Amino acid sequence: MADDAAPRTNVPRGEFDFEHVPETDLSFENALAKARAGDRLTVDDGVELLTTGTERDGIDRRRKELVLEAADRRRAEVVGEEVTFVANLNNNVTTACNTGCLFCNFKDRSEQFRSATDEAHGGFTKRPAESREIVREAVDRGIYEVTSVSGLHPAFALDDEHRAILEASDRGDLNYRPPEEYDVDPGTYCEQIEAMSVGGVHVHSMTPEEAYHGRRGTDWSYEEVYGRLQAAGLDSVPGTAAEILVDEVREVICPGKIGTDEWLEAMEAAASVGLDVTATIMYGHVENEMHRALHLQRIRELQERTGAITEFVPLSFVHRETPLYEEGMVDAGATTDEDELLVAVSRLFLDNVEHIQSSWVKYGDEGGLKMLSCGADDFMGTILSEEITKRAGGAYGEVRSFEEYVEMIDAIGRVPVERSTDYRQRRRIDPDAGPHGPELGPKADGTPLVDPEWLGEPASDQAGADD
Repeated sequence: MADDAAPRTNVPRGEFDFEHVPETDLSFENALAKARAGDRLTVDDGVELLTTGTERDGIDRRRKELVLEAADRRRAEVVGEEVTFVANLNNNVTTACNTGCLFCNFKDRSEQFRSATDEAHGGFTKRPAESREIVREAVDRGIYEVTSVSGLHPAFALDDEHRAILEASDRGDLNYRPPEEYDVDPGTYCEQIEAMSVGGVHVHSMTPEEAYHGRRGTDWSYEEVYGRLQAAGLDSVPGTAAEILVDEVREVICPGKIGTDEWLEAMEAAASVGLDVTATIMYGHVENEMHRALHLQRIRELQERTGAITEFVPLSFVHRETPLYEEGMVDAGATTDEDELLVAVSRLFLDNVEHIQSSWVKYGDEGGLKMLSCGADDFMGTILSEEITKRAGGAYGEVRSFEEYVEMIDAIGRVPVERSTDYRQRRRIDPDAGPHGPELGPKADGTPLVDPEWLGEPASDQAGADD
């Protein structure tokens, strides 16, 4: 092993007999040359870049820097020096879920929510009226995007017609219980979307997994499901629930979730009815670099078919307080080297996706800023409320002010830009013309969005985000 090589800890983590392994007949030098020239990369090229050469053990940090430099140059060619961010709110409706994903500690067993049980839990469910009030207040303060990703509550139906179908069914495999069995009725998906669609806000919600939950027991297509949600006020779809789009990995970490093909089918359907979508990868658990490269290929092919992906979001697995960690299946998440290489290779491989996001919730401020020199150009949003990563042991915070964004982006010599969810509206911000607040929202007038006192909490007391 070279003196500057870091041990590769993900080959793979755990004892899993995977068919796909990080081995190729190519060379790192050839893959890097193709990346520098802007040629389309193959899966094997992606593996070479992610591993910094499959002929050696561990990540070679000198080679890693060459990959990062190539990605940063590509970023500058594609999007220039702007770093974008959005004024948004997370409004997760419920933690009730019994899917059993081993990487997640966001959910609470749905049985605990039933009125007939005395079992205590720390979860929540919001009625549509509660969601409406939360979003309305945030819009009044200046936000213009609400992101909502929730557990698969058994009482959730798509709409009243879907509920009638579920009530009439005698199937026992539909994960359905009537809302009367719970202390809090979450309403239907369409009612929640309609409730959150207030004041001109952009509603970003209904992952493929939630859409699957919203069609169970019917012969409805995903086009039908997303069409009804769009009519209720849905504006775009988050590409989470993707994890790793290789079924042998999904069978380990989320055997209760939909498979790769169905995730892709749902995303194509959302695009076909006119909804923008995002795409994600959740990495750093049991998968290896071949799985990561195959995932990138499937995202690139999806974009070829739809052209609807506005951004790609790498999500580094937060291992603490998750079943994967507690059951000894992993002992850590991704290393910093892996984080940097994943962002860089995403930029180089996804030649048809314009924007790559750096998650300060996953990487922290210092790490998040570093990713902006590894190929990323978007720096997430204000969030205001975040539960998912917090419950997995994340410690990097749940809120970010415009003032902080402008200061950090300006400090690395880049241009801070407020953007809309779909990137079609953009506003360059002059760092010297503060105080800074959102201006693109229906009620945004430049007033600072976040009370500075919120930002005085220690990170360990705040929240963080996983898929």
